[in-house]
Amino acid sequence: MGLGFTIGFIGVLILFHAAYSTIQYRTLLKITEEEFSGSPLIVVIELTLGLLLCTWAALNVPGKFLCILPDSDENRIVSLPGNLDFMIFNHRGKIFPVEMNERLRH
Repeated sequence: MGLGFTIGFIGVLILFHAAYSTIQYRTLLKITEEEFSGSPLIVVIELTLGLLLCTWAALNVPGKFLCILPDSDENRIVSLPGNLDFMIFNHRGKIFPVEMNERLRH
């Protein structure tokens, strides 16, 4: 995990440096009164490298992917209660007054 975390941290630093370089480049263009047509090639390369490093770290730091077996004993069994009359849901309908709900039922 240490190597993956370090590579991810380096990737984030590269992305921050690319952002700083782009801001610095745009400031230089404002001073020289030129139009911004896009980032320099070195910044695009930095962005690509930083993205690749961060993606690699995001896929490797959390751990290995495990298979999901449908017949495994570790699967959680989710069941609903037998009596569905007392199920309570949070929804936007509770903002309406009770009288309006009673009128809708009749």
